[in-house]
Amino acid sequence: MEGRLTRLVERHAPQLLEVVGIGPDTAVTLLITVGPESLGSGASFAALCGVSPVERSSGSRQSRRLNRGGARQADAALHRIVQTRLRVHPRTQDYYEHRSKEGKTRREIVRSLKRYGSLTGYHLAHVVEASRNWTYMSAQDWMDGPGPASGGCPRGL
Repeated sequence: MEGRLTRLVERHAPQLLEVVGIGPDTAVTLLITVGPESLGSGASFAALCGVSPVERSSGSRQSRRLNRGGARQADAALHRIVQTRLRVHPRTQDYYEHRSKEGKTRREIVRSLKRYGSLTGYHLAHVVEASRNWTYMSAQDWMDGPGPASGGCPRGL
């Protein structure tokens, strides 16, 4: 079964398999969630996955939580990606340590990583038109994209 999933992903979005933490089963889940219809943006995909931030406040405290709606399978896939990357990916581990020193809780850090993971997954699974030919963004193009200074995804996460 895994071989069939791998061949399917390699045919439609091979760049997903280049990312640490994304295996064939997770890639298929992300591809099914993105679907053949084009979503408007990575933010739309994050809302569909249930990982878009929702403001919540209690008195003088302002915070965010994850949207509890959306495709639960996609949310579970993003959770697996984040947990795998926290175990084996040095840059994600460094990000976790950095955010911990800032006083963020594990839950807040995982929320951020799931959001970044949804944006990465969306951009890697999303078809972009370049010079009238349909191509996929390469994993390297996405990883070299905007950094935290420009409000984008932390490099390499």
